[in-house]
Amino acid sequence: MSSGGVLALRVAAIVLILTVVLLTLVWALQRHLIYLPDRSPPPPAGEVLPGARDVTLTTADGLELGAWHVTATTQRRDMTVLVANGNGGNRSGRALLAAALARAGFDVLLFDYRGYGGNPGEPSEDGLARDVRAARRYLVEEAGVDQDALLYFGESLGCGVVAELATEHPPAGLLLRSPFVELAAVGQRHYPFVPVGLLLRDRYPVAEAVSGVDVPTTVVYGTADAIVPPEQSRDVAAAAAGPVDQVAVAGAGHNDRALLDGAELITAVTELADRATPPLP
Repeated sequence: MSSGGVLALRVAAIVLILTVVLLTLVWALQRHLIYLPDRSPPPPAGEVLPGARDVTLTTADGLELGAWHVTATTQRRDMTVLVANGNGGNRSGRALLAAALARAGFDVLLFDYRGYGGNPGEPSEDGLARDVRAARRYLVEEAGVDQDALLYFGESLGCGVVAELATEHPPAGLLLRSPFVELAAVGQRHYPFVPVGLLLRDRYPVAEAVSGVDVPTTVVYGTADAIVPPEQSRDVAAAAAGPVDQVAVAGAGHNDRALLDGAELITAVTELADRATPPLP
């Protein structure tokens, strides 16, 4: 073999080794790329949201999770919003959302997943499924909220959390803020040269889940979202089995204030509650 051929083989071997090492690192560290928790404990609920109280959720695998139960600050609508956060921060970052919903007449439960907000454990798709079930169980069994008076609100990654929950425990209504078709589809968009679909352990198949959930559904997304492409949110809306409203917030990016507690978002929740409320006889 010529010296040029030997060199080409060596280069190919080095590239192959580096590729294997890179893919191995991605496999091993993927959950550190997906989940970006603020692990610091939030302050007491009453210091952040007047009238709110601290509660503890207990998961099926024995973890205790911190949560805030927020009471409506205006005339109650007899509807409670269960909020499933996105992948970053902790519940403190959703205080403005809870306050806006409380002003609109809703009770709200904000909670942190395992590994977030001072909670024990490490996040994973299976773990977050247990966490949101603990949140629902608290509302239904301890707080006395009727299942027909529950709205699920998912934010980004949290859309996957509540969509999966809804397949087992359908809510009165489902609001998905910036949903993706599935996590791999978002990852492939941002890392086009990595076989994301083959590597991911956590899938969050939102579109597949909502295709089996026949409840009033609202999909809210920003037209300038650079993290979850707007077309993916529209695809989720198209897949939903129930009657669907779409709310496109013009010019809003994924983490913009308009998609945290903006007027269009809060109006979307109130209109969903109206659609989900059975008419009086």
